Amino acid sequence: MSPLLLSVLLSLVSAVAYAGAAIVQERVAAAATGPTYAPLRNPVWWSAVLLNGLGAALHVVALAYGPLSVVQPLGALTIVFALPMAALFVRRPAGRRAWHGALMATAGLAGLLSVTAGGEGRTPGAGERWLLAGATFAGVAALFALARLAGRTALRGVALAAAAGVAFGVASVFTKAVAEEWTADAPLAEWGSALVLSALAVTGLLLSQASYRGAGLAAPLATVTVVNPVVAATVGLTLFGEGFRYGAAGAVAALVCGAVAAGGLVELTLDRLARPGADGPGPHGPSGPEGPAGAAGSDGDAARPEIGQGVDVGAVAGTRPHLEVEVRPRAVAGRS
Repeated sequence: MSPLLLSVLLSLVSAVAYAGAAIVQERVAAAATGPTYAPLRNPVWWSAVLLNGLGAALHVVALAYGPLSVVQPLGALTIVFALPMAALFVRRPAGRRAWHGALMATAGLAGLLSVTAGGEGRTPGAGERWLLAGATFAGVAALFALARLAGRTALRGVALAAAAGVAFGVASVFTKAVAEEWTADAPLAEWGSALVLSALAVTGLLLSQASYRGAGLAAPLATVTVVNPVVAATVGLTLFGEGFRYGAAGAVAALVCGAVAAGGLVELTLDRLARPGADGPGPHGPSGPEGPAGAAGSDGDAARPEIGQGVDVGAVAGTRPHLEVEVRPRAVAGRS
């Protein structure tokens, strides 16, 4: 097997692992009744962590065998793999609009990555790294605050996913810096960057987990998938001295591809907002991610009243000696 073919195969398996991890995270979030950011006592969640680790390891190995221009765009297929996998394994089929948005986001991201040159740029100094770390945590905190203020669970999920994507993207930048500067003679010389890298990776993991609570699978996953490499590429262009292929034409193509990817994210968010029960009043409202409806909501589901949810059947006109309540799967219906 040629190195290029092996790189492509590893990239595809990596994308499948990431997609599987996202599906598990969304299922854990949908069923959670306790803390939404770190379900440490849930063994299923740890399987998602392992799948994410597997995806990252395969991605790194793929980069060792193939060029960045091939491996990075293939990583954008995560969202494309996730939708049919969710329909097959957890019975969460995606609608036409969700597929359209996912394909737009993937095509735009793949095009953007294909014109981004991953050349031998300079390595930022210690001062630039600390400035980048401070700006990153400030940006993540701002997106987290925005998520807390969001009036709808879908918007909250997208904001949290964007914060996770920023954390993951800058973590990739620190990974590159540590890998290039690390030497066996001074193994602890990069301890500061390694500490920031670890903090960003954990922050991104916990925020991505929280983003799925009440927001479904497609929109948060697509947001993380797009924001992560876009942030990493932006930092590479500004701090590492990298650039676009094909000069000015490549820069224009990158802008167009970025607009297409952003349009796909908007499409996915609007698809989620259009679903019944996806417009709850926020994280503390009755249909927000902290409430029962948020826990049950997912892509492909219309929110329905559930037992234990305090269903109000309304006033019954006239005198009724008996009120019969019919219980159906996941729903409550009343008649007199």
